[in-house]
Amino acid sequence: MTEDKDDMRKAVKDTYGRLATESRSCCDSPKQAEMIKVYAEEDLSCIPEDVISSNCSCGNPLALAQIKPGQVVVDLGSGAGMDVFLASKKVGPQGRAFGIDATPEMVWRARGSADRMGLTNVEFRLGEIEHMPLDPNIADVIISNCVINLSPNKPQVFREAFRVLKPGGKLAISDRVLVEELPEDLRLDPELWGACVAGAILEEDYLQMLHGAGFTDVKVEERRLYSDEEAREFASSIDEEKRSHGKGSDTGTMFKAYKCIANDRIVARKPR
Repeated sequence: MTEDKDDMRKAVKDTYGRLATESRSCCDSPKQAEMIKVYAEEDLSCIPEDVISSNCSCGNPLALAQIKPGQVVVDLGSGAGMDVFLASKKVGPQGRAFGIDATPEMVWRARGSADRMGLTNVEFRLGEIEHMPLDPNIADVIISNCVINLSPNKPQVFREAFRVLKPGGKLAISDRVLVEELPEDLRLDPELWGACVAGAILEEDYLQMLHGAGFTDVKVEERRLYSDEEAREFASSIDEEKRSHGKGSDTGTMFKAYKCIANDRIVARKPR
């Protein structure tokens, strides 16, 4: 099992390292990008185009977070940094926004973008979200955008989030969950872990893990299922990606997989 988890971690890092190098998103076609367009244009007006085009997301956790000036915000799996940059604007010069990412190429890109933007209240740290390089009780808000599904040890992610949050702090997550179990052969496909498919778990299990880590007021604020058209678009993209690497794929099977997936917006709190 440990070897399987190591394989999955490597697959995820390889996938997102490649995306960082190629300056593209995991949802790279115009149609896919339109499907997940969940940020207000006015919010994005201060973000460089190359950061926006590299954004990998399945929602907008900032819309749930209710971030206030002066707060400390931590983004789990910050990628190219877009949510961190948006959070930095909300917390202002008296606050701070941290990004944690396990992919060196993403951290380097995000740091470079922060320098170009002249931001002094952001910091990107290299590390796994299961073992965050942060002190306990430091964050007022933790956000994450389509990342926790990539972890092979989700209970540990939630325990770490609980450790890093201040008492009374808020967790605001956009993530992929399952409304129906995936076939076992898809769960063992490393490339599908990197595609935010194979690592997704049942919604009820996800919520139970949050409770198990100590969180209260756990709630699904919104659940969005894929239409048939959207599922076909994503399935076709995965099929094309796998074939480009000389690997076989089955668009029909992938279509069924995406029909098992929901994009959830979830909130929870650490008790005071």
